[in-house]
Amino acid sequence: MPTLLDFRRRIRSVKNTQQITRAMKFVAAARLRRAQDKVIALRPYAKALREVLQSAVSRVEESVEHPLLVRRPEERLLVVVTAGERGLCGAFNANILRTAAGFLAEHKEKTIEVVTLGKKSRDALRKTPWKIAAEFTDVTVLADWAKACEIAQLLIARYEAGETDAVYLIFNEFKSVLAPTHRIERLLPIEAVRDEKAATQVDYLYERSSAEIFRKLLPRYVEMQVYRMLAESSTAEHAARMTAMESATSNASDVIDQLTLYMNKVRQAAITKEIIEVVSGASLSE
Repeated sequence: MPTLLDFRRRIRSVKNTQQITRAMKFVAAARLRRAQDKVIALRPYAKALREVLQSAVSRVEESVEHPLLVRRPEERLLVVVTAGERGLCGAFNANILRTAAGFLAEHKEKTIEVVTLGKKSRDALRKTPWKIAAEFTDVTVLADWAKACEIAQLLIARYEAGETDAVYLIFNEFKSVLAPTHRIERLLPIEAVRDEKAATQVDYLYERSSAEIFRKLLPRYVEMQVYRMLAESSTAEHAARMTAMESATSNASDVIDQLTLYMNKVRQAAITKEIIEVVSGASLSE
């Protein structure tokens, strides 16, 4: 049976762990606030850029050609899987990797290459038969525009060279602190606006030629979508870590209360035993 000293050591250990989880929760909350402000400010621009580009693609003349507008049968896929850099964030990494595994399994008859973003994504997909085309680490803790442009240029180069027929993004989109959304989006080729009513609602006037517009707008669109993906994933990861650390802190309090209760019972039993021994000794001496 554990002694009082064992209980005190265990309680001290749990309290030390609780201090760490509480500190990690506060750090994640501070990072979440900054990341959330960034992603909320970024969404309208990314959405508007996508709408303008889709509208332009739907109106483009057949004579205008751009490597990123070329459509090919989707036989070779390039899949970008974004996960976290570290653990201690609940089921955040496991859920997005499960979503990626399901998508890859659905398209297993095709030639698939994977680009991993984040250490957890890299470590998990290294153990699978899928070919890893590129690895990027330390990119999801804080969304960085320069790193997003580097990743986007890799995707653009492979698509323009004809090495892949379609590029898909798999990532966590931040919706709320408690429930991120798993997103699977096709980045390339760019889809035109199919709804004719939506396509005629806004008619943009372009000062320059279609070829020049697409030459500048298409790479910027890919860079912005990759940057938005990193920002969304970073925000969702901070939210998941804050929630997980808050739950761990609360569980530590419950464990401390239970251990304290058991320790008091053991101490009370020891005191009762000593009293009985004293009374019994006094009775025998009489």
